[in-house]
Order: sequence, then structure tokens, then C-alpha cells
Amino acid sequence: MNNCENNSGNCINEILSVILVLQQNACPESCLDACDRPVLGGGPNCLVCNTRPVMLYTCCGNGTPWSMPTTKDTTATCPTAGTTACSNVFRVEKIEGNCCTFRVLADNSDTTSLNPYVATNSFFTMDCSCLCSIRCLSDTYVDCV
Repeated sequence: MNNCENNSGNCINEILSVILVLQQNACPESCLDACDRPVLGGGPNCLVCNTRPVMLYTCCGNGTPWSMPTTKDTTATCPTAGTTACSNVFRVEKIEGNCCTFRVLADNSDTTSLNPYVATNSFFTMDCSCLCSIRCLSDTYVDCV
């Protein structure tokens, strides 16, 4: 059974909704002040995180992660993973019904940074019923989100 045929609810949409709430509640200053507040991160590399990056796998993707251009260039395509013009790591930005808007995250070219991703201005909206699985990556801080 895939996510498209699941009549009992959309577990992927529910997980993405939880991630969105966590990201919206992350504060860039002193989140560690309240012990009972659910926050992202808390590990040694990211004391204050604002993003739980995800990778998406579609029902017909044959196990290959979904990939999108890192720019708004309408001619850009992602035929093969691993090109610098494309990424398969995303940040949940908005959920409306069964549709989720994602921001494309790019690899951070600053090798001295502890933050592995940078925000792009590339967004896309996907019907969550097309997803069969997601992979959550380590919580991190992404500047300018």
C-alpha cells in the first residue's frame, strides 16, 4: 500500500505538520530558557536549531530522492542527483490541506561553517499523497529562513 491509497489518513502529511510546528516554534535567541518547551536541536553542534531538513521519496521514484533546482531559473532541471544546481534536501515552509510547500536547501560552500545547508529562494509545492516516504536529517540552523 502506498501513501496515495491510504484511507486512514496521511502519515507523511502528519509528520510534516509536526516538523512545521517545531520550526515555527524555534526561536533564534534563547530557546534553552524553558525546560518543558519542545524545541529543535539541543545537540553540541546546534544549540539553537530552526530547521529539520527532509528528503522526499515519491511513490514512483524507484527509491531515488526527489530533487529540485536551487534557483528559480525556469529552464533548470534536475536529471541527475549530485549536480550543484540541484538539491534533494528541503525545509517545510507551509502546509495547506494535503499540499506542502518546501524550500530547497543547498549545500553550504563555507567549509568552516557548522551549518551544512543554506537557504535558497527556490520553492515548490507538492501533493503529499504523491510521497511514499520521507527521511528526516539532523536538526540544524539555516540562516535567513
